[in-house]
Amino acid sequence: MTYLQQIINGIVLGHAYALVAIGWTLLLGVARLVNFGHGQMYMLGAFVTWWAVVKAGVPYALALPIAMLVGALFGLVMQRVMLKATLEQNLVSIMIMTLGFGYVLNGGAAMVFGSTGQILETALSRRELAFGELWLTWQDAAIVVAAIAVFVTLKWILDGTRVGRLVRMVAEDPKLAMLAGVNVRRVYYGVFAFEGAAVAFAAGMVAPRTPILTSMGFEEVIMTFVVVVLGGIGSVTGSYVAGVALGLFTALFGALVSPAYTTAAAFLVLIAVLVLRPGGLGAGAAAGVH
Repeated sequence: MTYLQQIINGIVLGHAYALVAIGWTLLLGVARLVNFGHGQMYMLGAFVTWWAVVKAGVPYALALPIAMLVGALFGLVMQRVMLKATLEQNLVSIMIMTLGFGYVLNGGAAMVFGSTGQILETALSRRELAFGELWLTWQDAAIVVAAIAVFVTLKWILDGTRVGRLVRMVAEDPKLAMLAGVNVRRVYYGVFAFEGAAVAFAAGMVAPRTPILTSMGFEEVIMTFVVVVLGGIGSVTGSYVAGVALGLFTALFGALVSPAYTTAAAFLVLIAVLVLRPGGLGAGAAAGVH
């Protein structure tokens, strides 16, 4: 029964990983960029959700879109600063700028929200859903449902809409897309805004399960990196599968061995998979966003 509970925990954790990683997946797939401030944007989204609910008295359902709006604005600001480097694909400058942006966010959050941890409780996190001796909270169930909904919607947008076609054109060849009349800058702005909104939404969903700390972003960016690479660069389906698989692995490894070594073990798995399948779990799909 203990192992069944760990499997349930792993499924919830895996969907949380996938939800946190989805914005980075699209960013890598379209702009071929790594945002090392992604974890700090996650931290900011968690704090904004907490502030809206606890300090401003906003209902949780309204706090989530507020956090998403803040995340999208920060994504737009980040892209505005880095636009020239993005268009030139200056990866070294972009890595340095996003890393610096993350540290600025971390320091700013400590000044505004304080360096002590905060706890966010919602009506969903206080209610349990039990199946005999097995249980999870309604917040856990909401994370699973939200992650599936986000991935299905994004997959539909990318594969079945004009916006998705434009995104895939830029992902394949931005210069050729520009010659074809695509506003590449607008696509980049949209992708960065989506990343900011998506990671803020993920933070708002996951925050009731964990203490909210200014240091939480560093751990998240590591696990997000594992999910995105393991799933295959730019693969939406691969990121979902990798997130769930990593969540199950983390939960079972923590129960059977020790939670202290789960991050190291996750990287060992990543190395093993990349040796056997260099493109990750999504290697069989077409190049670019899919």
